[in-house]
Amino acid sequence: MVTAEDVREAAAGLAGVAVRTPLRFVEPLNAYVKLESLQPTAAFKLRGAYTAIRRMPYDVRRGGVITYSSGNHGQAVAYAAQLVGVRAVVVMPETAPAVKVAGVKKWGGEVVLAGRTSDDRQRRAEEIAGREGLAIVPPFDHPDIVAGQATVGLEIAEQLADVRTVVVPVGGGGLIAGVVTGLAAAGSGAPKLKRSLEAGHPVRLERTASIADGLITLGVGEVPFAQLAAQRDRVAGVALVEDDTLREAVHFLWQHCHLAVEPSGAATTAAVRSGAIHPVSPTVLVVSGGNVDPSLLQD
Repeated sequence: MVTAEDVREAAAGLAGVAVRTPLRFVEPLNAYVKLESLQPTAAFKLRGAYTAIRRMPYDVRRGGVITYSSGNHGQAVAYAAQLVGVRAVVVMPETAPAVKVAGVKKWGGEVVLAGRTSDDRQRRAEEIAGREGLAIVPPFDHPDIVAGQATVGLEIAEQLADVRTVVVPVGGGGLIAGVVTGLAAAGSGAPKLKRSLEAGHPVRLERTASIADGLITLGVGEVPFAQLAAQRDRVAGVALVEDDTLREAVHFLWQHCHLAVEPSGAATTAAVRSGAIHPVSPTVLVVSGGNVDPSLLQD
């Protein structure tokens, strides 16, 4: 389990690496947005990726690191690896948005394309790791990843002490597990999470499809789920949003707030605007990423 001490250590380690992202009040939403899209790699994933790589023993990481990612975690791993001076390989789906492939390469990462599902790219990454002696940096299912993501919750609690509701997008569960843990340390939609909470254990889906490419893992990770289960009283519920609602939220944030946000990052806005949730104020919506395909910003 990730402890409050783990979260504070992660926060200290991220000083000078990750941005302490601001809260911005958006009147039509009656909520603050936590702008993780302002990170150097334009997504929250940097927090977990850097924490995991930094905590690796030198002998483990010196041969290089590898991950499997739809894009944002891959960019974060490439960026973090560049900071510590090691090779980074990122296995991405054949359908990965061009903007995210370019992002990985921008930070010096080597891109390998494999299949369409998270299982496809995980299998390829494990194969390459074994053959080339690379250390695997999981996208969400590791305590160090959760500890890094928990710094989002820690910051929210410090920035808005009376926060009542925090709305978080869910892919593999690392961010929501981290936010819940970070809020606790401060004292303060995807169907797989919904079904997992109902079942009492992680549930895998046979398939997923959405324009929110960062949220369509086939299952919630064991580590994030255990972290959430231990703090179940802090999770109010799960809301599901449709692609049309995600598109509308992307357009809203661009047109009314001048924020370029990818569908995964706009999921929290979509949940509020569609009425899928009715949060208690003060509310914070985590905008998890801004690596958006420019075509989605057009009318």
